[in-house]
Amino acid sequence: MSKIRSEHVFTSESVSEGHPDKVCDIVSDSILDACLTQDSESRVACETMATTDFLAICGEITTRATVDWESVARAAVAGIGYDKPGLGFSASDAKVIMHIHKQSPDIAMGVDAAEQGAGDQGMMFGYASNETPELMPAPILYAHRIVGAFAELRRNDPEAARYLRPDAKGQVSVRYRDGRPVAVETIVLSHQHSPEIPAGWLEEQVREVVAKTIPAELMEKQPRYFVNPTGRFEIGGPAGDTGLTGRKIIVDTYGGVGSHGGGAFSGKDPSKVDRSAAYFCRYVARNLVGAGLAAKCEIQVSYAIGVAEPLSVNVDTYGTGILADDRDYEKIVRAVFDMRPAAMIETLGLKHPGPWRYRDTAAYGHFGRQGFPWERQDRTEEILKAAAPFRRR
Repeated sequence: MSKIRSEHVFTSESVSEGHPDKVCDIVSDSILDACLTQDSESRVACETMATTDFLAICGEITTRATVDWESVARAAVAGIGYDKPGLGFSASDAKVIMHIHKQSPDIAMGVDAAEQGAGDQGMMFGYASNETPELMPAPILYAHRIVGAFAELRRNDPEAARYLRPDAKGQVSVRYRDGRPVAVETIVLSHQHSPEIPAGWLEEQVREVVAKTIPAELMEKQPRYFVNPTGRFEIGGPAGDTGLTGRKIIVDTYGGVGSHGGGAFSGKDPSKVDRSAAYFCRYVARNLVGAGLAAKCEIQVSYAIGVAEPLSVNVDTYGTGILADDRDYEKIVRAVFDMRPAAMIETLGLKHPGPWRYRDTAAYGHFGRQGFPWERQDRTEEILKAAAPFRRR
């Protein structure tokens, strides 16, 4: 059983949609959306690489959809904000190459069985904590909000649009005492910018955004700020660094809090349990914490390829649970939640996204954001009923 340290500082990072790895995630998920819009049974495993004025899109796609892959990719890049030629990477200048073939029949055989099996083996995790209203760890939640706020500023404010370019990274360090966040200690933002940005303008904007983003009670002690600490960040995005799909798995989940099974999300249809089971584990953990059975909770589930029933389900409440034994939580989870792949997909509507899109998940975190079905708090009554036979502390 995990122990809560009396006092510590924890740091998490977020990256913007213009970060080279996120460009790739967004392109891959845009292709997934294009397939599912026409054919909900599409099997997609799409990987993208981006570098200076170049995109390579590869993978296994089996679909009845008719998709202009290159047009989808260019539209995704333009939507991020790389829509000005001559800066080293743009929707118009980038060369795009495609190498796509069908899903392996050896994989399809297990997924297409009468009872849909898992699309791969492995273990997946979900996490929730009542330290924030969104039931997310504070460092990653606030890091996402700061970086996301600058994307909105870049899109909606004419002055900001002159100075800010799409690539950015943010970092928030939070001091915890007895398991609860008590102060934000450090804020880091590195944001790509144009050469004509005025001195001090970005730091002023950071302080304004932080004041609107982080609760005042966590800001009573003035945090340290590091804004573009090298002094300049003009060359960014894929022109500054090569990007790959699936390389920001900690940014995508809980910012380093809890465990991670190693599987990435973007570009994968929901038959891949790397994605669907991780979403469902968040759904389970969120509902357990939301029902008041624990202050924090981590769910692990594991699968074998082609097998529907999970091989194991583990629940860790980090010593915060109100039941006598964490093993009782596994019984509750198995009683309330069907964690077979087809059931998870059906429960969360993962084959028919709308009004949300998979592309919407690709930047600023897959968890803790309104509008995604795995963020619903809708199983409280069932959970409390299933928990009733177990002895309370």
